[in-house]
Amino acid sequence: MSDNVVPIKRAIGADEPSLSPILSLTATAMNSVNQIILQRMQSEIPLIPALAGHLIAGGGKRMRPMLTLAGAELVGYEGTRHHKLAAAVEFIHTATLLHDDVVDGSEMRRGKEAANIVFGNPATVLVGDFLFSRAFELMVEDGSLKVLKILSGASATIAQGEVDQLTAQRKIETSEDRYLGIIGAKTAALFAAASRIAAVVAEKDEAAERALDDYGRNLGVAFQLIDDAIDYDSDAAEMGKDRGDDFREGKMTLPVILAYARGTPEERQFWEEAIAGFRDTDEDLAHAVELIGRHDCISATRERARHFAQKACDALAMFPDSKARRAMVEAAQFAVSRGY
Repeated sequence: MSDNVVPIKRAIGADEPSLSPILSLTATAMNSVNQIILQRMQSEIPLIPALAGHLIAGGGKRMRPMLTLAGAELVGYEGTRHHKLAAAVEFIHTATLLHDDVVDGSEMRRGKEAANIVFGNPATVLVGDFLFSRAFELMVEDGSLKVLKILSGASATIAQGEVDQLTAQRKIETSEDRYLGIIGAKTAALFAAASRIAAVVAEKDEAAERALDDYGRNLGVAFQLIDDAIDYDSDAAEMGKDRGDDFREGKMTLPVILAYARGTPEERQFWEEAIAGFRDTDEDLAHAVELIGRHDCISATRERARHFAQKACDALAMFPDSKARRAMVEAAQFAVSRGY
């Protein structure tokens, strides 16, 4: 493998990074993926496409299926197997979002009412199960046991990560290492699998598979770090969800872990009460945001995200320079510069 480093830093005066290059790269293939998604979310039970469509048609960056499509471009794959697999990846992701919103009691998702608020918890859970089933149908149709192993393994890892996050909830002693382990499972695992399967369908060697896996995994960690920073550093109009959800749910994300570690005894007492669920008013949230700002925890979280984004870019160094590689590097740059 090449020891080249693909720099994440941009030239002075360069435009802000965006998803435009990877969107352009994958546009034609994504049209096919979207057609598969629309077709496979249909059912003779009207509630299923109505609820699934509420979330799927509600926007979202489609980052995970885009990684499958971009990875295929990167390794020169010319077939179409990856279209169904990218749809399977999006179904897995959508199913986890539906389940998450029920577990968290979320009220907003992608700028509108969450499906559980509109349709109720039982229907939301069951349609999530339906989408998981559709994902596995698509994997079986592909016929590759290796692909099936990668995506099913990622699905199991995501579930374990969500359970781990649930058990860490409202526990002020949660460490940064445990937090990174949680987001590595609940978020990064699907990024890694979505990227890796591109090399599998293209029948590339293990080195290429590992490189794409490393790219996706590190990008996923960076992406989640920024999501967790945004919860204390943005407004609901940008995020498409309620600001302070993590705070009120007692989630120990990195900004809180850092603020607690850096805080005075009085500040630490506040965090202990807040994470335990005794300080959850708007005024408490404002105080939490102020403490996080006082100790520069958002900047520190973003700096850690940049570290993982750089590792994602470095993982692509084994591949020759190409439009696809440049688009995937810029996607990593966008992931850590975004405000939504």
